[in-house]
Amino acid sequence: MAIFQKLSQIFGTFSQGVAIDLGTANTIVQVRGRGVVINEPSVVAIDRRNKQILAIGAEAQRMVGRTPSDIVAIRPLRDGVISDFEVTERMLQYFIRTVSTRTFLSRPEVVIGIPSGSTEVERRAVHDAALNAGAGKVRLLEEPFAAAIGAGLPITEPTGSMIVDIGGGTTEIAVIALGGMVTSRSIRIAGDRIDQDIITYARAVHNLAIGDRTAEEIKKTWGSAAPLEKEDLLTLKGRDLATGLPKTVEITTVELRDAISGAVTAIAQSLRETIAETPPELISDLIEFGIALAGGGALLAGLDQRLSQETRFPTYVVEDPLLCVVQGAGWLLEAPPDIARRMAQYPISGTQT
Repeated sequence: MAIFQKLSQIFGTFSQGVAIDLGTANTIVQVRGRGVVINEPSVVAIDRRNKQILAIGAEAQRMVGRTPSDIVAIRPLRDGVISDFEVTERMLQYFIRTVSTRTFLSRPEVVIGIPSGSTEVERRAVHDAALNAGAGKVRLLEEPFAAAIGAGLPITEPTGSMIVDIGGGTTEIAVIALGGMVTSRSIRIAGDRIDQDIITYARAVHNLAIGDRTAEEIKKTWGSAAPLEKEDLLTLKGRDLATGLPKTVEITTVELRDAISGAVTAIAQSLRETIAETPPELISDLIEFGIALAGGGALLAGLDQRLSQETRFPTYVVEDPLLCVVQGAGWLLEAPPDIARRMAQYPISGTQT
């Protein structure tokens, strides 16, 4: 047995490195030396009768709202944390096996981005799910840290950097300097909340039922956080709640902006509160270098403009905002051990087999 353990340690040195952004809306996987190889919705389709998984990722996403009664398409993560452990584990297993070249002596080293506000129980759940899915070693990196690294911010320097990572389930806000988070906030208001606000608006104002996918498409195509150069009309299609028949209504982009203003205001408020807790010595850095926006929510039209108005700091969307977290987690795979230990603030190692 000792010889096999020794061989496992030797081959583990050359094991594959996998970085995962385990998001509420999408899971993105990057492999050491290969770059991003998976970017798919965090959705799993399950047969209710025998609990068999029928599809994962993009294929399962296409089933949302279109399945017969005995098939359900679910998202096993809610608000950035695991809501269904077993399904999350099987989803991770599918993604890890898809990208891994694992042998019987080597299992991949995995770094996963997690919300900074996760409880210890939630972190342990992510860790255990990854281990059970086939990882040999698991490290958890807080998402604002990962996003800042992926965005190329100078996080190890004495200069203060501020990142706002708006995902599907959570918005992560942090001020970082000298390789540590000076102050941070994690709120469970993000892209999913904006989708829900659109659904609520259609129901309350127009007596119209629309689905999650419809709301998301409306947000991406027409949503805005600040006045547009040219306001427009858009069409909402759904089911009339009174008659049960198909119904179509027209609304303006101004109305839509008002409908989602609650979530945007909450994000702006949390950003202001984080700035208020930032040491004065770092404020001048933020004034000079600005606030970086990352995550899918950063793509909401006019959000950088709105947050800049709310905070009076320059605000900008980083390059490749959707990939920042996974790129930051991938960077950790290559970092020197002392830096990796310091930045992965909840490092847990599994047993390599």
